[in-house]
Amino acid sequence: MTTITRRTFSQLMGAAAAVSMIGVSSLAHAEVSGLELVAPSSPGSGYDQLARAMQAVLQEDKLASGIQIQNIAGGGGTVGLAQFITSRKRNPSALIVGFALVGGILTTKSAVNLSTLVPLARLMGEANVIVVPKNSDIKNMADLVTKLKANPKAFAWGGGSIGGIDHVMVGLLAKAAGVDPTQINFVVHAGGGEVMASVLGGHVTAAVSGYEEFRGQIESGDLRAIGISSPERQPGIGVPTFKEGGVDFSMINWRGLMGPPNMPAADKKAITEMVAAMVKSPAWKEALEKRGWLDSYQDAAQFGTFLTEETARVETALKAGGIIK
Repeated sequence: MTTITRRTFSQLMGAAAAVSMIGVSSLAHAEVSGLELVAPSSPGSGYDQLARAMQAVLQEDKLASGIQIQNIAGGGGTVGLAQFITSRKRNPSALIVGFALVGGILTTKSAVNLSTLVPLARLMGEANVIVVPKNSDIKNMADLVTKLKANPKAFAWGGGSIGGIDHVMVGLLAKAAGVDPTQINFVVHAGGGEVMASVLGGHVTAAVSGYEEFRGQIESGDLRAIGISSPERQPGIGVPTFKEGGVDFSMINWRGLMGPPNMPAADKKAITEMVAAMVKSPAWKEALEKRGWLDSYQDAAQFGTFLTEETARVETALKAGGIIK
């Protein structure tokens, strides 16, 4: 079976080094005014959730004010990327980026990519979860694999964009379970809200997304969580891993921030210092824990190196999953 390691898919390598909980009031940082955060997806998506979590923490800790969030869905994030590149930003601004956008660029053969953007920081990682409606006859991973093997094309998966983390994960999970990934029936949705409606309405057999997007419905019992993509169980999330369910496979998503082309040096300095202060904040630590996110912070230089390596890794994963040639 195929195992996707932490190194292969940018998974966090163990616990981060302990960071002292420095009070925001002791951090010398000027408040960023009029910050614009662009989420290249619809409201309720993972990008949108990160933007709104940042907005809440930055305002609470008085690290930024007048924060605006703009949602631009389409093309696996490439529509928002194109608009971010071509628009003339008057205020300090940052684009939320992640695995899905890297994959979207590759699968759509996008004319725009991340090469002209300015790396600012990687922020967090997140495991994906597979859910089914509460009345589904799929009770566990063994049931899912049996049903998938019986007729892959009749098994409809609900998830995000082509080439995104959901799509890649489903293809590689199928391959690890002994199913031809090219036979997978993956139904694309514009964002987390659409995925939720689709699985609750029984329009797909199972759905895939970050745990936080399904948390409320899992806890209410409207959805049943079948498995989580992390290598080990996540604290506070009582969902078995894929490996526990008999499929030796794991995968972690990531998201971060990039600035526009020709970003003023003053804006880059202000935002990178703002983020460095934010990730030390107790409010940010609480936000990560509440959402089941992993702290994968990297500064601008580290994130730039990571992005170069990650693009190559994602391309390899897309080819392994039969998504691109």
